[in-house]
Amino acid sequence: MAAPSQPQQATYDAIVIGAGIQGSFAAYHLAQRRRDTLLLEQLEGCRRSLGTDQVLDATVLARRFPGLRLHAGEGAVWDGTGGVLFADRALRAVQDVFRRHGGTLRDGEKVLRIEPGAVLTVTTTAGVYRAPRLIIAAGAWTGALVAPLGLHLPLQPLRINVCYWREKEPGSPSAGRASPCFMALGLSRAPHGVYGLPALEYPGLVKVCYHHGSPTDPEERDRLPPGTPHPDVALLSSFISSYLPGLEPRPAVVETCLYTNTPDEDFILDRHPKFSNIIIGAGFSGHGFKLAPVVGKLLCELSLGEEPSHSTAPFTITRFPGVLRAAL
Repeated sequence: MAAPSQPQQATYDAIVIGAGIQGSFAAYHLAQRRRDTLLLEQLEGCRRSLGTDQVLDATVLARRFPGLRLHAGEGAVWDGTGGVLFADRALRAVQDVFRRHGGTLRDGEKVLRIEPGAVLTVTTTAGVYRAPRLIIAAGAWTGALVAPLGLHLPLQPLRINVCYWREKEPGSPSAGRASPCFMALGLSRAPHGVYGLPALEYPGLVKVCYHHGSPTDPEERDRLPPGTPHPDVALLSSFISSYLPGLEPRPAVVETCLYTNTPDEDFILDRHPKFSNIIIGAGFSGHGFKLAPVVGKLLCELSLGEEPSHSTAPFTITRFPGVLRAAL
C-alpha cells in the first residue's frame, strides 16, 4: 500500500470525470454492468405529483391558484402529470446505488491531465488512475479538460441567479407549497424563460428564476465584483409584481448555479473524434437534469462500444464546425 504522502495509483475498467447527475448516472450504469468504475469529482461534498392537460383562462386559473394572475388575452395549460425533482436527493440516491454496486467515488480531486491511449491515464491532485475507457461529464469544466485533447467545444458556462421570494402572508393558500410549478411562455408582460417552483426548499420562499444568465469562468463563479448589476433580478421583480402578487417583489435569497450551454442548446453525447475510448457528455444547457437516467445509460453504452439504445445523431460533436484541432 502506498504511503499517505504518495499519490493514489489504481487501474479500473472505466473512469468517469464529474460526479454531477449525468456523470453519476453514467457511473451507475457502468457499475450495474459489473465494470469496476471510478467516479472523480474535483469539489468536496459533491452530494449536496399531481390528470390530463387542461387549458385555463385567467379567471379559472385565479380560482384554482389564487397566487397566479394573468392578464387580458393570456391563458395557461395545466399538466397534472408534472412535478418537482429534488436535485440533492436524486444525486445522493444514484451515488449511493453506484457505491452499492461496487463503484468508487473520490471527491476533492481535481483532474490535472488526461493522457489518451488504449489504456488512458488520468492524473489528479491526489492520484494517478488508468482505465481502457473514460467518460467526461464535468459540466462547466469540460471545455478546459478536452482542449489539450485537441477539441475546442463551443461550450459557454453561464452564471445563473437562483432567486427565492417571500410570501407576503406566510402560509397563504395563494402561494408557497400550494402553488404549482410553472413556465412563462409568450406572456405580454414577461419574456420567455421565467419559471417557478413551490416553496419546498426554504419555508415560505417560492423559487422564481430566469432561464438565462451571464457568461462566466467556472473558476470565478463565486467572485462577483461589488456593484455588479443584476438585470435578471430586476426583470424577475417586475414579473413578480405583474403575475405573482402574493410574493414580495424583492428576493429574500439569491443563490447561484452554473449552466453550460451549446450554441443550439442541445446536448453533446459523443465519442471523441480521434480517441474513441473517450466519451463526452456536455452542454446540458440548463435542461438536462430530468433526462439523466437515459443520458447516463447512453454514455455507458458509448463507452462500451455498443450501439446506443436511443439515437444520438442530434448530439454529435461534429455538428459544430472546426471543433477538432491539434492537441496542445
